[in-house]
Amino acid sequence: MIRRIAVLPLVALVALVAVAAAQAKGPSAASVTGPGIDGTLVVRGSGEDGGSSPLGRLTEDAGFFPAVFGQQPDPMLPGRPTGDLGPRYTITYIVPGPSRPGARIRQRLYPYAAGGPVTYMSPGQRFWETERTRGGWFRGPATLKTTLVDVGLPATPPQILLKSPPGSSGGSALDGAWPYVVLGGIALVVLAAAALAIARRRPGPAATP
Repeated sequence: MIRRIAVLPLVALVALVAVAAAQAKGPSAASVTGPGIDGTLVVRGSGEDGGSSPLGRLTEDAGFFPAVFGQQPDPMLPGRPTGDLGPRYTITYIVPGPSRPGARIRQRLYPYAAGGPVTYMSPGQRFWETERTRGGWFRGPATLKTTLVDVGLPATPPQILLKSPPGSSGGSALDGAWPYVVLGGIALVVLAAAALAIARRRPGPAATP
């Protein structure tokens, strides 16, 4: 009887672990947006195939599971990596659950970061109605960039044009006014020439007898 009672908590614990593992579902779809992408890159496959499809490789290499559910040993970084991270992209995952069409979990992506691709997931994103993402920084392998390039990401960092501050016309203060600047310059030159000509024609002082 004592042995049976001692075994019951162990069985219950194993059952809870099995349920938790079964719930740790990968995304059913993902898309990527950012500089140099015309619209949206759709990453196809299954987030639970262990890396045999583009979506499976993205899920593994971008640190989706430890960032969403937590994992031991913990592969997440203690903070933002140092160095230049380069252009920022956004991965949007669709995670199946009780709600339809599923929860949307977003993760920042820096595929051209110095030292290798980096991702960041904000903590507290809701999924499965009551669950929240753990979040954090993650350093992915070089294959993360390779997978994304295969589905349409630029192989090299795109040139990002500087944008004007909000409320501005989108150019410099002289845009659209340069013809007036040129005409003003010509007018100043003409006036200076006329003044010089008048000065030359003006008689000099009379000679002293």
